[in-house]
Amino acid sequence: MAALRTAHPAVLRGALRLYIRAPGPPASAVGLRCVSDAAPQDQTGVPSESTEEYKFVERLVPPSRVPAPPPRAGPSPSGWTPPADAPPPLAYTVRRSRMHNIPVYSDTTHGSRRTTLVRKVEGDIWALERDVKQHLKEVMGTEPPTQVNEVTMTLKVKGHVDSELKEWLASKGF
Repeated sequence: MAALRTAHPAVLRGALRLYIRAPGPPASAVGLRCVSDAAPQDQTGVPSESTEEYKFVERLVPPSRVPAPPPRAGPSPSGWTPPADAPPPLAYTVRRSRMHNIPVYSDTTHGSRRTTLVRKVEGDIWALERDVKQHLKEVMGTEPPTQVNEVTMTLKVKGHVDSELKEWLASKGF
């Protein structure tokens, strides 16, 4: 075992000598010269900047943010409706997502548990819950169970009622 310990550093040093070389061309390229058509004075090593050619690169770079939607009086052919110019005078607001959509999502968990999630709520989330319960009672006839999360400012409603809530929030001006 002691012989292994003393032999190991010697073997390591020999292997390192093989891999450590002075900077420059590899040993196999000794005696070869580089052939170039450029004149020696052109090889300064400093890259040149061309702002004229950057217009071709700009087309390939994706935009950093989603542009504002064009002004529209009514719903678009896809069904998207713009928000009202002024937010409604309520104790809460529901901000649009970054793609300018109403943030109401349906979710299915555990195979059959269907819920609807209202996100990006600002202000009094309990007032939103009361208004949602009242609206869904008028639409469905029953008052669905809801869950309020004050930390994430989200409202969870039992059942897939996302289309009803999206229409209702759009009619309110969100």
